[in-house]
Amino acid sequence: MLPAAAQAEPDAPVADPNGSAVVSVRPLGGRQFDVVVHSAAMNRDISLWMSHPDGPAPALYLLNAVDGGEDGGPWMNRTDVAEFFADKPVNVIVPMGGRASYYTDWVADDPVLGRNKWATFLGRELPPLLNEQFQMTGRNAVAGVSMSATSALDLAIESPGLYQAVGSYSGCPRVSDPVARVYVHAQLSPYGANADNMWGGWTDQTWVAHDPVVNAERLRGTALYISTGNGTLGAHERLEDPSLHGNIGALADRIAVGGGMETFVDNCNSSLLGRLQQLGIPATVVHRNGTHAWPYWQDDLHNSWSVFARALGV
Repeated sequence: MLPAAAQAEPDAPVADPNGSAVVSVRPLGGRQFDVVVHSAAMNRDISLWMSHPDGPAPALYLLNAVDGGEDGGPWMNRTDVAEFFADKPVNVIVPMGGRASYYTDWVADDPVLGRNKWATFLGRELPPLLNEQFQMTGRNAVAGVSMSATSALDLAIESPGLYQAVGSYSGCPRVSDPVARVYVHAQLSPYGANADNMWGGWTDQTWVAHDPVVNAERLRGTALYISTGNGTLGAHERLEDPSLHGNIGALADRIAVGGGMETFVDNCNSSLLGRLQQLGIPATVVHRNGTHAWPYWQDDLHNSWSVFARALGV
């Protein structure tokens, strides 16, 4: 039996007074749906992949990596998210798009990326629409990988009380110091995006306002799961790993490139962990051997579910 959303009249979608609206809901089979939502803030339609259980349930928002799920593939292609949540009482939502955006509100339109108002979309426009369309409970969690791990923390800081839990998988949450800003620019530049359009120039305090390390106090009361590898060989750096398909070139790339990235991320992430400890804010912390790669983030998704479930009340 299809959920109420799938049976909604196309000419009578759930909408808000500002112009954001659920445009369409298309069944993909089982509890999976393709949902299209119009964002008034960005004046464009955003596609969502969704796993929707029977009955009222909370929501888990999973943010894609720096490519927005457009190049290397989204959560659904990279992990077993559909299978893992097939029997769990939670709505899982994966927004498509948002490459190189940090899923934040940019201070200026970008010549390449256009208008980015992702924090407004994810934090204000989307939740009430989905809550009504899919009878959600209003309790939410958000998690991200690499670039979007920082985004998940930042979204929770920007929207107090919206998210009961946050997952940060291999993220660099320190964004406002000079080294971290270079890293942010380096992540965006391959996509032709200019980070100055995101949070301003080098002296703009908007960078500080979006730094989860600086603003860690605002994470108090939120269930936190924070993970990184140390850049060394781990469980998924072997030819037999299913994600490598015996490809020695892919293994070498994971070790060299992924290892280097995770070493940097690990060092960056330690700043947040130190700040949380200083403030007495609890967190579930996973520190392991391993590189910057999707198989570890699938492990994190599995391992963090117990943290999310408790916070969501399921």
